[in-house]
Amino acid sequence: MRIVGLMSGTSYDGVDVVAAEFTLDGETLRLTPLGHRTVDYDDGLRAEIGALLPPAATTIEAVCRLDNRLGEVFAGAAAVGVELAGGAVDAVVSPGQTVFHWVEGGTVRGTLQLGAPARVAARVGVPVLSDLRSADVAAGGQGAPLVPAFDALLLDPAETGGAPRAALNLGGIANLTVVAPGAPVLGYDVGPANALLDAAARRFLGRPCDLDGARAAAGRVHPGLLELLLAEPYYAAPPPKSTGKEKFHAGYLDDRLTALAPVPADDVLATLTELTARVVAAECERHRVVDVVAAGGGVRNPTLTSRLAALGAGRWRLRTTDELGVPAQAKEAYAFALLGWLSWHGLPGALPSVTGATRAAVLGSWTPAGPAAGAEPARPPRRLRVGP
Repeated sequence: MRIVGLMSGTSYDGVDVVAAEFTLDGETLRLTPLGHRTVDYDDGLRAEIGALLPPAATTIEAVCRLDNRLGEVFAGAAAVGVELAGGAVDAVVSPGQTVFHWVEGGTVRGTLQLGAPARVAARVGVPVLSDLRSADVAAGGQGAPLVPAFDALLLDPAETGGAPRAALNLGGIANLTVVAPGAPVLGYDVGPANALLDAAARRFLGRPCDLDGARAAAGRVHPGLLELLLAEPYYAAPPPKSTGKEKFHAGYLDDRLTALAPVPADDVLATLTELTARVVAAECERHRVVDVVAAGGGVRNPTLTSRLAALGAGRWRLRTTDELGVPAQAKEAYAFALLGWLSWHGLPGALPSVTGATRAAVLGSWTPAGPAAGAEPARPPRRLRVGP
């Protein structure tokens, strides 16, 4: 079965596109990567998404317009995925762009992703799986993270002599999955990775990011700012938990900075880099992992990865998913392709031990592009009669 997977994360800089072939061999599911690309958002679309995200106010008109504009972008990205697959696929997984994750008192009440899946289905002519988080939320879960289902199948603790292993994703938010023998899989959002760094880059540098962490490397960690940031109650909350830019946004950073005398831009970036490294390292230490396999945009930031490696020296090894055959920049898109394979076969994709749901849910909603799978062809009816 060939599936195109799309992913647009909390950094909202573009769409990662992958094509994958899945073959079931006994109890082993084989994933053959067929290629990956990134379709960048233009500056206007990035601005439109940013203007909609909390804490900004918006209108239902703006939501509708963005939903359909994103749908067109995802449709184009899906078409790229079909090309990567050689011209034919069975399904597309388009989870959409998260614009709100409704959390009250640690409980997720709802979640909203935009991306008009009907536009994707119309473009590529195959069924499209979208809205992957809502089924888990309806079952009492956080609706996130969903990638641990992929991590749990990929990471075998036997390869580390039975010692716990972790998968780390450094996107807008840092997510950690812990796989240990004889224990339920754990997975949760640790805290910000690129979310606050990118907010600081936009404010101080007028750029979308601090390329290669160069400015952070030139700065010094500001003890006062770091103390304020580490005081965030979210870090001490036990999993299951999830978060996003509804919490870690530019205004959040501004609130901490206004409590201090002016901090140089490079020092702000150095401090935010240290924040992510320390929060991630603390969780790796807590779970006594010996192997950390990282992916996501943050692995391209050598200032961040070198600091993580230094904090783990002698305790855990840091490497990327490329060593396991999964491109680090496309791992989440491949994970969503896997979730599509599971949903296609009626298998749950969310792990209750990760999300806190009362049951394992089959994820997503299918948007058809023709007859349902297995349906016999039928001519359009010309009339309807009611009764026996």
